Amino acid sequence: MLSESDRATPQSSLWNDSLSVDYLWSTVNFGEAVTEVMTPLTWSVIRFTLEDWTFLPDIPTVGNIGGRPYLNISVFATLFYAIGRGRQGLLRSMESTLYMRLPVDLTIPTIPISPLELVRGLLCAARVQFKQHRGTRAAPRYVAGSHAWFQGIRTATQSCDTASNLYDLWYSEFRPHIKTGVWCTLGSVAHSSAYTFKLRRQLSDLVGPEDADILIANLSGEDVPLASLGPVAGLARIAQGSMSEAAYLELYGHRGPHEFELSVPRPAEDPTWVEEELDRIRRSPVNVEALMAERRRAFESAWAELESRRPRQAEGLGRRIAESARRARLRERVRSAYVRDRWAVRLFALRAGELTGLGDRIFFLTLDEVLDLLSSHGTTEAPIAERMRLYDRYRALPPYPPIIRGPFDPFTWAADPHRAPDVFDAHAPRPAESGSPIVAGSPGSAGVAAGVVRVVDHPRAGDGLQHGEILVAPQTDIAWTPLFPRAAAVVTDIGAPLSHAAIVARELGIPAVVGCGNATAVLKTGDHVRVDGARGTVEILNTQSL
Repeated sequence: MLSESDRATPQSSLWNDSLSVDYLWSTVNFGEAVTEVMTPLTWSVIRFTLEDWTFLPDIPTVGNIGGRPYLNISVFATLFYAIGRGRQGLLRSMESTLYMRLPVDLTIPTIPISPLELVRGLLCAARVQFKQHRGTRAAPRYVAGSHAWFQGIRTATQSCDTASNLYDLWYSEFRPHIKTGVWCTLGSVAHSSAYTFKLRRQLSDLVGPEDADILIANLSGEDVPLASLGPVAGLARIAQGSMSEAAYLELYGHRGPHEFELSVPRPAEDPTWVEEELDRIRRSPVNVEALMAERRRAFESAWAELESRRPRQAEGLGRRIAESARRARLRERVRSAYVRDRWAVRLFALRAGELTGLGDRIFFLTLDEVLDLLSSHGTTEAPIAERMRLYDRYRALPPYPPIIRGPFDPFTWAADPHRAPDVFDAHAPRPAESGSPIVAGSPGSAGVAAGVVRVVDHPRAGDGLQHGEILVAPQTDIAWTPLFPRAAAVVTDIGAPLSHAAIVARELGIPAVVGCGNATAVLKTGDHVRVDGARGTVEILNTQSL
């Protein structure tokens, strides 16, 4: 538990926004993008990028709980309920955003607002939709210019020889580009998600969930893999001798673990990273191209079946499937470009650390503090040592529940041997354990697989995963992709039908159940399970912990 001095510190707002309000929070897709506790600079940059993504004035849409980002579901519930929409309408609208099922008996607290505040909120929502639409239209241009912008800004950043020059570069180059990137990202996600979810539901009704999954997959081209598969396909090509290490790093050196944490070096900064990954491939070779080719054949078969069963609908559905794929490919390319922008911000921070003499301690200042320091108006009086100490304490804790309602103290929760791993509700007694042999989540990728569980808490700990085992993980991001071809199925605590785990699993033809909330707590390495990706269930056949 926090000491009295920790509770009294003015820095507490850097670490826990749940303490003073009764909101419902969810890690949503942040749980995939930010897999560890954030440094203060990383959190403040996230807050800066999302400061205009506001739906209720003066109410945070995204908060920080114990150093991890959470979406404020109460903001959306307040607006939905105020205009007469119910809980089901809220959950359906947020289907592509809420990366975990909410328990049916969980109360979603709302925020008291006046009629005038409601009008202001609806205007904010309309403004967000407009900016997302504009971002979608700008996305192809943003992607096309991303690499050249990065090369230029990297040179310009390193060339800054004074703090004031670096300060000016932030406002002239970094700020406008990062703002453009975030709206392109938000817009492309919204543009793809709603369209694909609606199409997937309709295809499931027509041909069943398994063929529906196949038809909305097949996103990779013959020569260009989906952006999420690019790094693992690139590593395979290095191993085959058809791609150089330099070419790989030029294309994919920004993609890897902890892509949004600014204090972590990118693969291109680590001279040993590629060789270590290649060594893993040599010890456990996989043929990603063969898996994708097999998935293309499955798509052609499913499409032929659809044409024969629904000839009058096939032409229109074919156009919509192609459009869904186009939107998904754009979304993935935009995300890759946005991750490269975050690398640029890391390089900015490193240069700021050099020019101010703070070195890596720069990551324990906020963005505003860094800019004040560069402008010569600030000082280094921020309690960096205290923040570093608290950061280490938070990092030592297990991942928090994906769903949190009300005040949440991570230290008190972690100390409870009976803590709930999936949902924390400060206003309700902890539910008794069901003892059910079924772990339920969301259908991620259809198909059925039975096998032995391998629980992996970090991609670098995946060497023990054997071919044909069931990969169970807290969440997955692109750093996990090399493990997928070895797995018979994938199960995650955090995820949704358009999360990384589901998209990559569908592309490779691997069953996946995502957003279980408690999979890593309930399932143990050595358990025998049956994964049904279409139903979103994991059945424990028998327990045999290693």
